[in-house]
Amino acid sequence: MENSVFAVIDTNVIVSALISSRPDSYPLAVMAHVYSGAITPVFNDEIIKEYRVVLGREKFHFNPTDVESAIAVITSYGLNVERSKVEGEVFPDPKDIVFYEVKMSKEDAFLVTGNIKHFPKKPSVVTPREMVELLEDKEKK
Repeated sequence: MENSVFAVIDTNVIVSALISSRPDSYPLAVMAHVYSGAITPVFNDEIIKEYRVVLGREKFHFNPTDVESAIAVITSYGLNVERSKVEGEVFPDPKDIVFYEVKMSKEDAFLVTGNIKHFPKKPSVVTPREMVELLEDKEKK
């Protein structure tokens, strides 16, 4: 955990990773970095609940074992934090606030999302591609 990057992983990144048929997809690479320990997931109970609800939707046809495996890695190797109330920010989807508030609870954490427009423009709110590039740059140093 000491050399890893802390990141809240938005549900859409996990969905994209699980449905991807491309081995070079950035969401899949983000999840691979979670599994390898390069990313330490940051979460709270509300986020885990959303993961279970969304990933369990029939329309995705995800294998329940794969879903529980992903969630188990996040909860076992991640950091469970309380959310910090954020004032003065506008969110198009109120369900996204928890992801941002949990990210704000861990000073050096990133928020990785495929819906970057749903969050305040901050350097710590990144796309899966930006997260992978950040990790690649870190490895070069």
